Amino acid sequence: MVSLKCTADFCLIPMGTPSPSVSQYIAEVQILIKESGLKYSMHSAGTTVEGQWDEVCQLIGKAHELIHKLGVPRVQTDIRIGTRIDKVQSFDDKVAAVEKILKERQ
Repeated sequence: MVSLKCTADFCLIPMGTPSPSVSQYIAEVQILIKESGLKYSMHSAGTTVEGQWDEVCQLIGKAHELIHKLGVPRVQTDIRIGTRIDKVQSFDDKVAAVEKILKERQ
């Protein structure tokens, strides 16, 4: 078990679907993520999730299982995971820090 808090940004790509549109599958994954209780934010190219390392990685694995159960033969996922031990910082905090700098420069 890894006892690190992390922020993961992942883009799950269902492959081999009947249609080029995969929004129905992504909606199912978003329901799974919401039900996990982890803090998350969906964006146009994926989802950012925050939590304990093992919980986040397990959730991404469950997303793969879910998509396969929906009949998709292949799932590809790009994942970026960050950890920080010098201070507590959420993904909202990271965005706010950059927005503060931009505001100061106006």
